Amino acid sequence: MVSYELDGHVGVITINRPEARNAVNGEVARGIEEAVDQLEADDEAWVGILTGARTEKGYIFCAGADLKAMTSDPGGMSTARGGFGGFVQRDRTKPVIAAVDGPALAGGTELVLACDLVVASRTAVFGVPEVKRNLVAAAGGLFRLPRKLPRNVAMELVLTGRLDFPAERAHHFGLVNELCEEGEALATAQAMAGRICENAPLAVRESRRIVIEATDQPDEVGWKMSAEGIVAMFSAEDFNEGITAFVEKRAPSWKGR
Repeated sequence: MVSYELDGHVGVITINRPEARNAVNGEVARGIEEAVDQLEADDEAWVGILTGARTEKGYIFCAGADLKAMTSDPGGMSTARGGFGGFVQRDRTKPVIAAVDGPALAGGTELVLACDLVVASRTAVFGVPEVKRNLVAAAGGLFRLPRKLPRNVAMELVLTGRLDFPAERAHHFGLVNELCEEGEALATAQAMAGRICENAPLAVRESRRIVIEATDQPDEVGWKMSAEGIVAMFSAEDFNEGITAFVEKRAPSWKGR
């Protein structure tokens, strides 16, 4: 139900349950977790992409939790390490881009919010409609949405449970990094991943970590982490390659060490 494919230095994770609108059940959650394990363990994988398979009725990223499965096994669509979908609480070091074509609803929106960057087609929509089913968006939506959107906009989505927050609006507020046409989300995300892969992978991972951990901290924490980060890069083999490539006016050949 979940596939993982390495394309160059990019690991593509695809939720492949089109008959259920790519909804998350236990098998999908375990599959995503295993795919992230592969991404993290593979030295050749520098960036990940999370996307959803196309259904017979069109594109869809993920319809959220499988409510039918939830009635019999409420915790079945989570894993111990990753939380919902095996992903939203997962500790990882490598950046992951959400490639969203079609709806990303409820837990689908929460999977998107757990990614580092978001590419979405103009037909994509977001929403956290849990209140319509006497549920709470417990996979990160209630605190991650207000970090990515203005608080009142996030509050509207949470309290109304609207299912039609459009990608263009999400792009306007900065939740979506790049818009594309329908059917082009994966290719656009791959192009973005390619731009990231032009850079030193260790520096990318360290920079990602500092952004995540220091953004909401006092400046002194940011200064300390930034200083520690640059010192760590000085001792990496790729540091010499970066300087040498600059002097020789050529593209660097990164080794990730």
